[in-house]
Amino acid sequence: MHIILLSGGLGKRLWPLSNSARCKQFLQLLQAPDGTKESMVQRVVRQIGESSLTPTITVTAGASHRDSIELQLGTGVDMVIEPERRNTFPAIALATSYLALEKGCSRDEVVVAVPSDTYTDAGYFDVIARMAALVERDVADLVLMGIAPTGPSTSFGYIVPSTVEDGFMKVERFTEKPDEEGAKKLLEQGAYWNGGVFAFRLGHMMDIVERSIRTESFADFRNRYSELPKKSFDHEVAEVSTSMAMVPFDGLWKDLGDWNALVEELPATTMGNVIVGRDTEDTAVINELSLPVVCDGVSNIVVAAGHDGILVCGKHSSEYIKQYINPMHMRPMFEERRWGTYRVLDDARYADGSHSLTKSITLHPGKYISYQIHHHRTEVWTFVEGEGLFVLDGEVRRVKAGDTVIIPVEHFHCIKALTELTFIEVQMGNPLIEEDIERFDWDWENTQI
Repeated sequence: MHIILLSGGLGKRLWPLSNSARCKQFLQLLQAPDGTKESMVQRVVRQIGESSLTPTITVTAGASHRDSIELQLGTGVDMVIEPERRNTFPAIALATSYLALEKGCSRDEVVVAVPSDTYTDAGYFDVIARMAALVERDVADLVLMGIAPTGPSTSFGYIVPSTVEDGFMKVERFTEKPDEEGAKKLLEQGAYWNGGVFAFRLGHMMDIVERSIRTESFADFRNRYSELPKKSFDHEVAEVSTSMAMVPFDGLWKDLGDWNALVEELPATTMGNVIVGRDTEDTAVINELSLPVVCDGVSNIVVAAGHDGILVCGKHSSEYIKQYINPMHMRPMFEERRWGTYRVLDDARYADGSHSLTKSITLHPGKYISYQIHHHRTEVWTFVEGEGLFVLDGEVRRVKAGDTVIIPVEHFHCIKALTELTFIEVQMGNPLIEEDIERFDWDWENTQI
């Protein structure tokens, strides 16, 4: 059995802590059983490991999520990187093709696509096991998870069952996100919410995928990714399938997609450097900054302070903040990478048209930044903590706190941390963008001073 873990998203609904590089599923705000903090994706992978399931896991995600996945999940999962954001059908198609063309899995293998950001309990994974068993029995080409609805929501697709069988239901039809009146009518027909979990045989899905792209090479498939329909899996597959079954689930199931939903599951109402006055009620405050946040005389609000901004809103208004974030075109001001972290300290433009960007960069011991060259910027690095090995145009030198190096435009450079290493990087040039980087290999194992 294989699980495709879908890890997409643009990181707007939990702004300012989430952004395009650190989406909601990577925020380590939930409490793990051992008392430490874990993210949504870490929680789901942990729960899979604690269940009766013994699958291989393939995570499909955008390139900006690669480092977060490696940091949080390690090497225990495969990763398939989408060349561009298209939707859930292309994402599942890419992972399916990876299993078939790259891993050489049999067409009879059972595959289950699962969201990475669902907040649920152990019974959810028991239902996934039952879904996989129904595929094994060839009960239907596509098996869905149906969530017992709590009201006529317009946020979910709906599954209308026909007949009740032994432990599952045959599906009459699937309807994607109706309006409120349509949702009410569907509930009257006994419909369930679509849980976004889909089980199928690998061969069945490859037959669907090959209507758009037929190739013998996964590398070629990935290069032709833009040829896939930019549609959700629900629209492209579920709505037109003529052979579907559903397993209902009525346990804990939440979409922690906005602040009001998320704060209900946090281990405390305050996190970080926070002071709350006596007259403050039913308020959650999450602060990632070193500066203090003080709240007094307010009630029923969420305050979130992060490197990208500060949010203050009523709890029940938090689902609407996306409309205010969409017009913003800010770069992420903080990122976690495989080698450490960086934080933007200043982003300044001057009257003569020049531009400077200042970062604080921390590399963990033994980690390194790739050998690279920039075509539009000069950099000045001032080391403030630790020791490392710095390479400029092939020449290696040891650096430590108090040292400063200058990297002119079009010069090759890289650095490796011997201890925890922090330096201040000042970029000068135009444009100052993350894409102004060309990477090469450097042999650290045979590097000598």
